Amino acid sequence: MSSIDAEALYRELLGQVRAAYGESLSQAGAPVLAGIYSGGVWLAERLAKDLNVAGIGVINVSLHRDDYAKKGLHSQASPTSLPFEIDNAKILLIDDVLSTGRTVRAAVNELYDYGRPARVELAVLADRGGRELPMAARFTGGMVDVPANANLVLTQRDDGSLSFSIEARTE
Repeated sequence: MSSIDAEALYRELLGQVRAAYGESLSQAGAPVLAGIYSGGVWLAERLAKDLNVAGIGVINVSLHRDDYAKKGLHSQASPTSLPFEIDNAKILLIDDVLSTGRTVRAAVNELYDYGRPARVELAVLADRGGRELPMAARFTGGMVDVPANANLVLTQRDDGSLSFSIEARTE
């Protein structure tokens, strides 16, 4: 299997968001950015920089995961921080990998703990298929083929660039 070029996927994702919203998301009526911890936050930070957005929200899905009893809270996870009003907001929810849809469901549940958005759109760097829930991204860097018994793991290097690795599942 060939390697997955996270930077190429990012350029595609950025191009799709720019095509939909223009060069800057800071104008009135544009969506606010909220990244799912941790890979989605890295993407949201980079999109914010490239699209001239002042700040982003961070969503921690730990408490809404359907496997919370098994996994518990991640000790290094940032708490949810949404520095904008959620009620009636247009939110661009950002994650690194879309697979089953369970993380997105948990993120939407977390958002609704803070208010009722007008709209939530999803942007993902990589879509690996395998949905268990009816979730779809409006913006996708690309479809990727990863074995069912492996995880696709996003890493952010010191220079801010992104890379993917494929790791065997431990569960």
